Amino acid sequence: MLELSAATGEIDLKYLDESGFCLWSEPSYTYYFRGEQKRLEQTKRRGRRLSIIGFFQPLISFVYGLVIGGVNRESYIQMMEQEALDAQATGRIRVIVQDNGPIHRCLEVQKLWSKWESMGLFIFFLPKYCSEMNPIELEWQHLKKDELSGQTFDDELDLAYAVIDGIQARGDRGNYSTQRVKFNSPQTG
Repeated sequence: MLELSAATGEIDLKYLDESGFCLWSEPSYTYYFRGEQKRLEQTKRRGRRLSIIGFFQPLISFVYGLVIGGVNRESYIQMMEQEALDAQATGRIRVIVQDNGPIHRCLEVQKLWSKWESMGLFIFFLPKYCSEMNPIELEWQHLKKDELSGQTFDDELDLAYAVIDGIQARGDRGNYSTQRVKFNSPQTG
């Protein structure tokens, strides 16, 4: 019903999720001639995790933020607050489809649900273990398998630039806009 309402223009429907990257990406499948061997040089250090949180509105937009370490509730709240403000400014109902991650349901976030609903932002929780129902999961998969596959990075900054470039390339090919959010406060993990 949500997808039908979005297709007819009654609501704005976005999909939210988090994912992560490291300096060593998994090798991709490639063809080599007999007697040749594929070789990937790895960096001396594995590095810290680069995490991403994003809102995907198929065929329209991809809004995301990057952090070193894991995405915390402050960053999640900052992004949801912006979505609520945008919903309020447009006067359109906005529905965010997401999983049942701990930061999505923590007490601090639950206290904001009624405020967000009064601004026109509603949350739809997917059933547990149904990540295939969230189209942003395919964006993560393609970003990792198509844009970053088989690459190693010297440091987290190089990795972040590669992720940014990969998202932009996917947006260009998919004909949707991309926007990176910069978080207010440093991540603590």
